[in-house]
Amino acid sequence: MAAAALGVGGLTGLVGVGGGFLIVPALVLLVGLPMKQAVGTSLLVIALNSFVGFAGYLGHVDVPWMYLGLFTAIAVAGILAGTWATHFVSQAALKRAFSILLVVMGAFILFKNREALHQSGTGHTSPVVSSAPHAH
Repeated sequence: MAAAALGVGGLTGLVGVGGGFLIVPALVLLVGLPMKQAVGTSLLVIALNSFVGFAGYLGHVDVPWMYLGLFTAIAVAGILAGTWATHFVSQAALKRAFSILLVVMGAFILFKNREALHQSGTGHTSPVVSSAPHAH
């Protein structure tokens, strides 16, 4: 389990994305947790990470408390609705839906970054502009 957590943490740090989408497959495939427990565990990890990040910014930035409260209230309503809905969704359907979501999100990210992918694939790079004086 420690190796799975270290691997997920290292990969998410390397590619610069949140690990929430990797935590669930790691918990299901590598640790053997049922899908519903893996989702709940992932959400707890994300919530704790978010809280620590938020606490680190307190006192350094202005927090729009009204928007934060509204967003939190809507999120809690979504959590309650999702928790209620889990009683009607099978493990297999949840795994299938999550797999489809990962594929769609991966395709979307590739589409949004197609120019960068094309440039790196052809060997073309953006010219670097230097402000250093040229030696003659």
